[in-house]
Amino acid sequence: MSHIPQSLHEIYPADAALLRSLKADDARFQQLATRLEELDEAVHAIDEGADPASDERAEATSRERLAILDEIATIIAAARG
Repeated sequence: MSHIPQSLHEIYPADAALLRSLKADDARFQQLATRLEELDEAVHAIDEGADPASDERAEATSRERLAILDEIATIIAAARG
C-alpha cells in the first residue's frame, strides 16, 4: 500500500483556524509543519520507487514522520485547551 501525503488540514479538518494561527504565530509549529511536508514527499517517493532507499532509511523516515505527527498533535491539543 502506498503512502498518500496528507496536509495537516486534511488530518485536522475541524481545526483549520487553529492550524492557520499556529502556522502564523508558532515558530516550532512552523518548523514541524515544514519538516512533515518534506517527510511526506520522501515517504511517497520511496513508496513509489522514485527513491530506491534501503529498508533502514525507509523505516527511519517513517519513524521520524510519525514522531513529528505526535509532536504536532501535542501542540494542537495544548492550543485547544
